[in-house]
Amino acid sequence: MSELTQVLRHVLPVDDPNVLVGHITGDDAAVYRLSDDRALVVTADFFTPIVDDPYDFGRIAATNALSDIYAMGARPLFVLNLVGFPRTLLSEGILDEIMRGGSDVTRAVGVPTLGGHSIDDAEPKYGLVAIGEVNPARMVTNASAQPGDVLVLTKPIGSGVIATAIKKGAAADDVIATAVEVMTTLNADAADIMTEAGVTAGTDVTGFGLLGHLRTMLRASGVSAEIDAAAVPLLPGARELADAGLVPGGSKRNLEDVSADVSFAESVDDVSRILLADAQTSGGLLMAVPSDRAGDVVAQLEGAAPAASIVGRVVTGVAGSIRVE
Repeated sequence: MSELTQVLRHVLPVDDPNVLVGHITGDDAAVYRLSDDRALVVTADFFTPIVDDPYDFGRIAATNALSDIYAMGARPLFVLNLVGFPRTLLSEGILDEIMRGGSDVTRAVGVPTLGGHSIDDAEPKYGLVAIGEVNPARMVTNASAQPGDVLVLTKPIGSGVIATAIKKGAAADDVIATAVEVMTTLNADAADIMTEAGVTAGTDVTGFGLLGHLRTMLRASGVSAEIDAAAVPLLPGARELADAGLVPGGSKRNLEDVSADVSFAESVDDVSRILLADAQTSGGLLMAVPSDRAGDVVAQLEGAAPAASIVGRVVTGVAGSIRVE
């Protein structure tokens, strides 16, 4: 049992027919039905700075929080700010820039900020409570992947490694710029393509890495998967930085956590393995697309998302198990 699972055992299942999605399946947000065709989608996400520029940090954090709404096939309605910041630094303008970055992201998609909560905190933290709406019939969850589905990823991975390199002053400016551009790209367009294609199984790739989030979806769906490591897109510089040992502790823990459920071909080297488990921030959507629609989905994603990559497929097998070739 993982440490997170041990903690969550105290959060008891809810016996309410209107709770369509709770914490049991590890989905990206909670969903509560209001009527036959309307349900609220609610999530919260915040974290410490992963880049040096406060404006970019605000943009990344807001994009990341909204991603959980898009991953459920929902549209965001409004957000609340979550802020931890040292009171002694309020006059420096840093928090102003963080908030400006977050507001620019939400304003760009017409999502109002209706308030929030802040605390005096020695270590800065920022994020959002995001509230959305979805038709339950079009909801996307972890629990409906089917054997034969094609796995499609909409952003390259490696942001955890790059964030670690930034903290150590080892990331080149162009590597940072590309990573920031990808992390501040909303998953809104990719989500529209996903829902229009009738995809009902998917998630976004964030802190547990590609393998961790895929395993959660497979377990909830009762299926297995095969991944083509060479087909998984990487952020520029990520492989070189990982090879140099600039790997966050969270990524190492992710790889250890999935080790019992993932088998690697001998051809998959250690750097590839850690990158597949790299803890992402504001990652892309991972969709389980019926095979007869995969070509159309990939074609539509090209130019609408940072990546449009078929990285594997869903197969029958032990629930949650993954084979990486």
